[in-house]
Amino acid sequence: FNIIAHLGKKYPEKKQLCMAGGCAQNSLANGKITNNSSFNEVWVQPAAGDAGGALGAAIMAQLDNFNCSTFSMTSASLGLSYDNDSIAKTISKDIRLNSFTLKSIIDDNDLEDEIVKNILGGKVIGFFHGGFEWGPRALGNRSIIVDPRIDNMKELLNQKIKKREGFRPFAPSVMEDKVHEWFENNEKVPFMTHVFKIKKEKRSYIPAVTHIDGTGRLQTVDSLSNKRYYNIISKFFEETGIPMILNTSFNENEPIVNSPHEAINCFLRTDMDVLVLNNYIIKRK
Repeated sequence: FNIIAHLGKKYPEKKQLCMAGGCAQNSLANGKITNNSSFNEVWVQPAAGDAGGALGAAIMAQLDNFNCSTFSMTSASLGLSYDNDSIAKTISKDIRLNSFTLKSIIDDNDLEDEIVKNILGGKVIGFFHGGFEWGPRALGNRSIIVDPRIDNMKELLNQKIKKREGFRPFAPSVMEDKVHEWFENNEKVPFMTHVFKIKKEKRSYIPAVTHIDGTGRLQTVDSLSNKRYYNIISKFFEETGIPMILNTSFNENEPIVNSPHEAINCFLRTDMDVLVLNNYIIKRK
């Protein structure tokens, strides 16, 4: 904060702060910057630590070789993706899934409705679609998603799925246009890099994503960067009046799952209720 204060004095006309490096992954500190400095907007790329050097190299190559003068990063979904045909082949080869219920829902609207129905039913869902996210955060493409209103959901996830310490938090994925109604700060945080205070009158509605100090490490979601994930949150909002769902990384004490095979393995090792692989839904009988 001393460094940030120095920058504010040196460049008083600048109101936007961009940070990188391992310290920029400190979401608790990041959430306090706009309230304790002259800057009113903070941007941190999703892999701000050492891994960000690869992205920087790619940007430099783009600027030097493709007659491009700017770069805008709106999504972290830069990794591998898998189509429905490749997922179907993986499922068909895995005899462990023979004892499970398998459903294919091609229509996106119907698929989203089915996912929301399961969230409302208190199910724990492994959600896999689109490209693997760049950086340490799962942002809706390789996530475990559940209802944030369930009081004991943190304990359930930590004991039965994540198998980690009980104090470890879970994040709310929030409709970008509803942030101001639920949080004291109204900023875009697409890469889950900030912790903000949840408004006091709202905390009791979302106990599963509210930290003991009344904060939440939010991720803002818009329809352009992740249409399917936004639609699911939006439909959940239509049913409940809550414009967010709980999001935690799709893993169990190992790196976040990348491939359909890894997702299936994690699903079978844990007590997850539902696995969504693109347009396929696998349920325990």
